[in-house]
Amino acid sequence: MAKLRLGVLVSGRGSNLQAIIDTIEAGNLDAEVKVVITDKSEAYALERAKNHNIPGVYVNPMQYTNKAEYEKAVVQILAEDRVELVVLAGYMRLVGSVLLEAYPSRIMNIHPALLPAFPGAHGQRDAVSYGVRFSGCTVHFVDKGMDTGPIILQAVVPVMQDDDEDTLAARIIKEEHKIYSQAIQLYAEGRLKVEGRRVMISGECGVESGEC
Repeated sequence: MAKLRLGVLVSGRGSNLQAIIDTIEAGNLDAEVKVVITDKSEAYALERAKNHNIPGVYVNPMQYTNKAEYEKAVVQILAEDRVELVVLAGYMRLVGSVLLEAYPSRIMNIHPALLPAFPGAHGQRDAVSYGVRFSGCTVHFVDKGMDTGPIILQAVVPVMQDDDEDTLAARIIKEEHKIYSQAIQLYAEGRLKVEGRRVMISGECGVESGEC
């Protein structure tokens, strides 16, 4: 079976990128990262890509007149590498219409909270501040909103009474590294179907699977 061609967009250190690469190299993910694109020249993700002989590209948003022109440049790179699924791994920009139209229901993101609770850049901090007993992470397809797309997978972690943003984040990221690759594998196997707000997973109970 041909491997799913991934393009990864990242703004920072790229720990989820590394987890995806490690899962691929362990033979547990039927995909290959064809290109890593960053909007930050100092992003450590570029070094991670280099360490695994993956092309890394810095696209400077300041060189473009507007967001649409910037995204056209990103789409061109993705298209040149024949990317089939775009994966956001700590990409700190709201995806615009150009990318969404080029890859409809083919852009994934992971968020460090149990959406729809606590969207935005500070999901862990917001969960601690609110006093929830459980938090976690969510893999979802990207739409035009901020962390509002259809949910694919979620993982739950407890919130301890002495947690702060950093300790909760450390607990959550371990689950991020697991479920992101799981979601990508489901996509690679053709098992995901978006129906309105719901993502149906074939083979799960009640979805083209007969009895459980």
